[in-house]
Amino acid sequence: MIKFAFIGAGSLQFTSSCVRDLLTFPAFRECEIALMDTNKENLENITKICKRITDFMDCPNCRITATMDRAEALKGADGVLCTIFNGDVDIWRYDIEIPKKYGVDMNVGDTRGVSGIFRALRNIPVMIGLCRDIEKYCPYAVFLNYTNPMAILCGAMQKYTNVEVTGLCHSVQHTIEMLAEWLDIPKDEIDYKCMGVNHQAFFTVLEHKHKNLYPKLLNLMNDPEIYNKEIVRNEMLLKLGYYVTESSGHNSEYNQWFRKRPDLIEKYCTHSTNWNPGLYAFSLNLRLERKANPNKQYEEWLDKEPDKNKSDEYAADVFNARFGDGKPFIFNGNVQNRGSIPNLPYDACVEVPVAADRSGIKTTIAGPLPEHLAILVNTTARIENLTIEAAMRKSKEMVYYAVYNDPLASAVCSLEEIKNMCDELFEINRDFLGEYK
Repeated sequence: MIKFAFIGAGSLQFTSSCVRDLLTFPAFRECEIALMDTNKENLENITKICKRITDFMDCPNCRITATMDRAEALKGADGVLCTIFNGDVDIWRYDIEIPKKYGVDMNVGDTRGVSGIFRALRNIPVMIGLCRDIEKYCPYAVFLNYTNPMAILCGAMQKYTNVEVTGLCHSVQHTIEMLAEWLDIPKDEIDYKCMGVNHQAFFTVLEHKHKNLYPKLLNLMNDPEIYNKEIVRNEMLLKLGYYVTESSGHNSEYNQWFRKRPDLIEKYCTHSTNWNPGLYAFSLNLRLERKANPNKQYEEWLDKEPDKNKSDEYAADVFNARFGDGKPFIFNGNVQNRGSIPNLPYDACVEVPVAADRSGIKTTIAGPLPEHLAILVNTTARIENLTIEAAMRKSKEMVYYAVYNDPLASAVCSLEEIKNMCDELFEINRDFLGEYK
């Protein structure tokens, strides 16, 4: 019986979607799904949901197990899927609130910038530890990571462990779905190439029946209703010429253009009509609401009729290609660059088209980014590499260097202010980080 281990299984969105997706493949209808979480109540809730999914999908021989013991979940696993959140909102809030004191206004703060860097410092040791357990208990398992900061965590695991690991995000497919709607073209008819780093990858090719779609997309920016849906991303399109993955809110904190002054935040990050315009502490506030009533999301899910249709998440397709029916699957994954994008660092973790089949996950040669985009993405990739080395060496100095060069922090703060901000975050994170020198 094929076994899947879900680490951090209490993450309702990803676990419920991926379990359902797995059961749409004949090879996995009699699998074991081992759910592991450190939160007992969340584990009990997600177990109920997964059992309901197996009933609804008519998979009586699918075995659902639940444990708070990571080793037990991993033993003999063929596939591992991770959605952990080390520190929860109790520490995440300081990642957002302390930078705000220094004028660094964060929207999500889970991927990059000073908030994403400290989140990475907390999570890298946990992820390396998880990989050590995979090496011990299921050394041939395929490990798919959904935890942010995606590129930093995957880069650390790919450099410092022997686990077959790639990171999955849904920003590429969600963005194509959105653009297809705007362009009034079925999404399956759009041909594209997307490349860069996670949350900062650009569609360098966007075509329909061999016709470039960018002129039509640029023309749509004259429609205020379309422009206002994603103000930051649409402004980047108008000025940079290419469309970027991930929401306007996320992208507003990855560069120096949109959040360095209150007037810019008001203009670009407040009034978009899609789900995340860029409001301060947007995701943190959602998490705080959820924490106040932790059972609500599970109860709401159980009150609805389950969906039998496969989602657009990649995980089940990747697992199926690797050890299911073996049908090759092409997707955007987070992998070591090694020349795929020649004008990004060779050892960067990039998000490029990759192919999965029975023999492994193979990186494609994506080609160079347009040079003006390469400048932006190089800064991101090099800061991410520096953060990985800082975590592995437990070096305060290297953390300072990373934040000194962060586009948003450096647009707002002096070097001394950045150092003081980092020192406050080091103190708050002491129980998670230990001693940095």
